[in-house]
Amino acid sequence: MKMDIEQFDMPRYLSVLALFSDLSLVERERIAQGCQLRRLSRGDMVFRMGEACEAFHVVVLGQVKLYVASPSGQEKVIELVGAGSSFAEAMMFLEKPYIINAQALVDTLLISVSKQAVFSEIERDPRFCKHMLAGISRRLHGLVQDVEGYALHSGMQRLIGYLLRDVEDTDAATIGVVTVSLPVSKATIASRLSLTPEYFSRVLHELEAEGLIAIDKREIRILDVQRLAGYGSH
Repeated sequence: MKMDIEQFDMPRYLSVLALFSDLSLVERERIAQGCQLRRLSRGDMVFRMGEACEAFHVVVLGQVKLYVASPSGQEKVIELVGAGSSFAEAMMFLEKPYIINAQALVDTLLISVSKQAVFSEIERDPRFCKHMLAGISRRLHGLVQDVEGYALHSGMQRLIGYLLRDVEDTDAATIGVVTVSLPVSKATIASRLSLTPEYFSRVLHELEAEGLIAIDKREIRILDVQRLAGYGSH
């Protein structure tokens, strides 16, 4: 992982995050005092269900999987968190242990922001509370969209939506070939979309047979964005 932790400028990094961007330098420096920079290897746990929640976390580099596991060991992926995104804010305010697990999917650099630092800043400046609430609201909105997708869209529509997640609607008619790199294993993405790995692979191969995509391991080339966008609605 290419980043020198010793040279990492915490207040400057915080300034580019929406959560902290409106704070003054003095305020960011205060928050930075309560931040811990952590280097995680692939497979390392950020936290486990049941552990005390004393911080929320921001991914600087890498990717983290949020998931729950059944007693038999079967996993359900709740969210895949990439660089620049945060997680566990809401759990921190519940004053309860973590209710999910968080694991690094690749080598990851992470900031853990202590609950004490956040609560102290909220007491100093109520505006900061608004930023925290906005962040939690965005996450809630995303979870509602997920539930809506599971209830109203077929498995194929969910997979197609995932492949087209970064393609703007206005570009669909004119855009050329788009390459999508799957950031993690197909099984992990399938769990995130509430699909079985077998169904996930079957749909990918059906889309390839229809000439809509070309698959090369984790690289998927979308050959016809407009046709692919409409295919799942048939």
